[in-house]
Amino acid sequence: MKIYSVNDPEFKNYGQVLDGYDTAELLTAMEAIPLPEEGTAYRPGIESLESCAVYDDFRDRAYGGMPIELGMCWGHNTKLNCLEYHRDSEVNIGSTDFILLLAKREEIEDGVLDTEKVKAFRVPKGIPVEVYATTLHYAPCHTCPVCGFRVAVVLPKGTNTEKPAYEPANEEDRWMTARNKWLLAHPESKEATKGAHVGLRGVNIDIEEDL
Repeated sequence: MKIYSVNDPEFKNYGQVLDGYDTAELLTAMEAIPLPEEGTAYRPGIESLESCAVYDDFRDRAYGGMPIELGMCWGHNTKLNCLEYHRDSEVNIGSTDFILLLAKREEIEDGVLDTEKVKAFRVPKGIPVEVYATTLHYAPCHTCPVCGFRVAVVLPKGTNTEKPAYEPANEEDRWMTARNKWLLAHPESKEATKGAHVGLRGVNIDIEEDL
């Protein structure tokens, strides 16, 4: 699979690189959190990350003063498995280079997206990237099997916490798996076995051989 850079023109419809953010303190705080032995972990808000000075910068500048959470996804991964979206942008910052597997919401047809639509983008260490609300994304992929990945995740406060209680009134309502999180799962994923909407058709992309 071809792996583009977020600095390539192909990224412009999926997100943008954010300039003028000092992430050095944040990267140090991220590296202090141990990697899981296998798989990935995620927490929507982590106190040691939210105490970094750049938290205020993300809140006031990247999100225009809206309340935010600063958490992290970290571990080892090379597979697609699922794609999700929110009603707003997400900002990601890696303590090492990492890779995002992305597609577009408008490419969903009848509740299903063909994985042939997915593109891969490498993000340099320490560089904040905004992933647009119209971009489908999920767990990052590592670029080094030994190092794994640690990717800070900035979102509006409350995102990815407990799903609100409601009776589905349309098809999209059935895709929600957490607060402000709509998910399309590949049939081979563990999320699908737990009842998530099976909305990915085609190969469950694995970039291990492309690294």
